[in-house]
Amino acid sequence: MFLYFSAMKRYRQYEPLTVSDFEVAQWHHPIHRHNHYELIYIKDGQGIHYIQQVANPYQRGDVFLLGPDDDHYFEIDISTHFVYIKFNNPYVYANSMPIGFLQQLEYLIKSRETHLRNYIIKASDQDIIANIFNIVVALKKNLLHNEQLIWMQVLVLAAILQRNMPELKPASEKGSDMQAMFCYVHKHIYTPEKLKAAVMAAHFHTTTNYIGPYFKRNAGITLREYIADYRATLINQRIASQRYSLKELAAAFGLTDESHVLKSIKKVNK
Repeated sequence: MFLYFSAMKRYRQYEPLTVSDFEVAQWHHPIHRHNHYELIYIKDGQGIHYIQQVANPYQRGDVFLLGPDDDHYFEIDISTHFVYIKFNNPYVYANSMPIGFLQQLEYLIKSRETHLRNYIIKASDQDIIANIFNIVVALKKNLLHNEQLIWMQVLVLAAILQRNMPELKPASEKGSDMQAMFCYVHKHIYTPEKLKAAVMAAHFHTTTNYIGPYFKRNAGITLREYIADYRATLINQRIASQRYSLKELAAAFGLTDESHVLKSIKKVNK
């Protein structure tokens, strides 16, 4: 078992996108973090994936998404074939990504924070995901030439993983589940009308008077504050990339104008 050291090893990647495809019988890396995101596909094999010290048994067909602050390592029981898609700050490379990719990816990245485990993927989607990763492996032979095509595969993966998240369960399975509520907010952060308490209450088959107190009781913050904090985080990330005007941000987030954008982030940054 690895010990938790304060000076944890951190792997760094400077390319916008890389792909790794390898099989090992024993994991040779210490517990570590990265400066990038990693989509990890288990093409074959079995063992345990420790993420933030939480044990996640893995098997063939599992998919994980790790962020820069996630420490992890594997314990391999049966020789495992891994496929990694590693990418850096998506805001910096947004111009080279397919339209709609950034919002899909943002949703997955944020939802990852509320479920540090493998995705529970429907049987009907598992074969599709396997084929997409096979395509990515084939494209990696000429990464520079095929970078745009690989981003497109990641976009498809993001859409498939998204529809396997809890807020898209059949209506009969929905309830006042916090994971589902977090995912709902992350998914609809660009459409303010869908984040109104009445609309959310109807979606989760409850009442406007119930959903607010329920959220605060379980999250320790009001629903309005959580929405404002998340929106401000996304806006600040875009501003930091220096690739978006205030007018573009207002249009993207359904805000009235540029002053509303500034007001949104100043209120949270105080």
